[in-house]
Amino acid sequence: MMNPPMPPEFGIELGNQRAPQERANNRDSLVLASYNIRYAAGSHLIPSGLSRKLGLNFPLWRSKAVARNISKAARAFADDLLMPRPDILALQEVDKETARAGRFHVAAALAGELDIPYLHLSVGIPRGVKPSRREWWLNFEEQVAIEDPGEMGVALLSHVPLENIARIDLPWHDCPWRPRLALTVTVALGKETVRLVNVHIDPHGPIDNQHEQTQVVLDIADGHPGPVVVLGDFNSLSRKKAVEIRRLMESRGYSTPFPNDIATWRGAGLRYHADWIFVRGLSVKRWGVAKPKGVSDHWPIWAEVSLPSADYAEIDSLTHRINEPMDQWTNRVVLTSICGR
Repeated sequence: MMNPPMPPEFGIELGNQRAPQERANNRDSLVLASYNIRYAAGSHLIPSGLSRKLGLNFPLWRSKAVARNISKAARAFADDLLMPRPDILALQEVDKETARAGRFHVAAALAGELDIPYLHLSVGIPRGVKPSRREWWLNFEEQVAIEDPGEMGVALLSHVPLENIARIDLPWHDCPWRPRLALTVTVALGKETVRLVNVHIDPHGPIDNQHEQTQVVLDIADGHPGPVVVLGDFNSLSRKKAVEIRRLMESRGYSTPFPNDIATWRGAGLRYHADWIFVRGLSVKRWGVAKPKGVSDHWPIWAEVSLPSADYAEIDSLTHRINEPMDQWTNRVVLTSICGR
């Protein structure tokens, strides 16, 4: 089954637009970050899912917990301790006033604490459609109730102006109660215009379904003649899926500094590389995985990108050599010292 396409502007909300912004067309680099924030409900996805199956849920505590987690996330993205301050932050699983998010508009609340403009794209939940049975290992996530007036979606928080905003509806087969989508924008960097796509790929079904969604994104990105960044939650929740998504992206001209086995998601002792930043026509100066505690079952990932130049050829080569199984913080320190930051 395939979802009918929505108008490109459907569900797009621009907020906090009076917050100060910076020009990017006179800059030589941007720090990009991606974070599946899991509606700021906490990091214990599997234990909380098991508790709900036993009839234990604590909605009265939810709003306070979400408020705390949003503040934790804001500190992580602002204090320059766990990671550099992102110029653009891509969010996934960023709910708008759902019960599971304590009725918070998560993107708006986080943008308010950071004093930064935001874009939120709602999926358009199919009201009245009963959720289908899911694979047991994906059945820990708290679902949005059929009668819940809230929304789910993806978002971008940006210190620099974003233009040409549009939604990309992704094909689905096994998850009609939760359509998948991507949010695409352009941003100036030096004399170039960069196309950026924030994706949230469906974990349900076989890997071919995931690649079908990714290929829709890539086909649209191919229409942009300049540099492109595709980042977000690819839900590559196995070693095989991590290898295969990298292979697919590289076959289309993209690269990433992140090694296949670096963890960006954890649950019940498991660790997987679910989140990625892929670039085409750009160099990556430095990158990392930050680890704020308690906000989500994912960790934020980040990369500083620049337009290609001979100055960064040596760094790019060193990045590929360094990004073997090593402690990511050591990796960041080495690259940071080389880049003079």
